[in-house]
Amino acid sequence: MNSENPTSPTPAASNQLRNLLVAIAAILLTTALFFGFQTQQSSTSLDAVAAAALPIDEALANGKPTTIEFYADWCTSCQSMAADNLSLEKEYSDRMNFVMLNVDNTKWLPEVTKYRVDGIPRFIFLDRTNQAIGDATGVIPREIMATNIEAAITDQPLPHNSISSDRTSPISEPKAADISQPRDHS
Repeated sequence: MNSENPTSPTPAASNQLRNLLVAIAAILLTTALFFGFQTQQSSTSLDAVAAAALPIDEALANGKPTTIEFYADWCTSCQSMAADNLSLEKEYSDRMNFVMLNVDNTKWLPEVTKYRVDGIPRFIFLDRTNQAIGDATGVIPREIMATNIEAAITDQPLPHNSISSDRTSPISEPKAADISQPRDHS
């Protein structure tokens, strides 16, 4: 007597069901990854902020106050402020210059040294005659940045001057070349 249960799945049906579930899971995972990358790419990047910024020589020649931001692509604090900084550039660019200088580019070493940049993001506020009137280091809330920008535009003292957040990325100066002479036996 054959006691097979007619309701139990056959091995072939079981494999088909398993394959179907794996295919559905793969499709869902692929969709989630696709939309996750789309969301990540649509956020404001440092490249977008830098593209909207003025070259430093143009900013220093046009008679408007200037905000110089020292940043690096690897700086998570800089990245977290990108959207706010881009919105500030768009809002105030008719009355204020915005300059972005990447500290990883040795071309900006004279400016890094001049403004004593030892952490990023670092913001230097210049008046219309290119004299430093204030600075801020670290992640600075948009409202504080906007208040400082408005003060610089109206030739008022910056209300939030020489402030430093605890969220900074330290940078180090390039190391001096080793000038020892390993073959010199004197």
